[in-house]
Amino acid sequence: MQPRFVIVPAVPIEQESFRAGTRFYATTVSGGFDIYDNQEKMRLKPSYQGKEEAMAHCARMNAEDSSSPVNCPAYLMQT
Repeated sequence: MQPRFVIVPAVPIEQESFRAGTRFYATTVSGGFDIYDNQEKMRLKPSYQGKEEAMAHCARMNAEDSSSPVNCPAYLMQT
């Protein structure tokens, strides 16, 4: 079963843009890492700069979530 919270790369942040001829180019920097909630289908804030920090917070959130009751039909529950 897939965990509820997973780590995903954050959206890159545009630092500056410049024009070369008729095209515009943007330089970007990594936005770090976000935690994605598979149940709510959304990214959670804040973003984390380091992957280790994001992994630690994600593991803590998954541990807290697994202690709560599972809301699913009885035929899907393991016996």
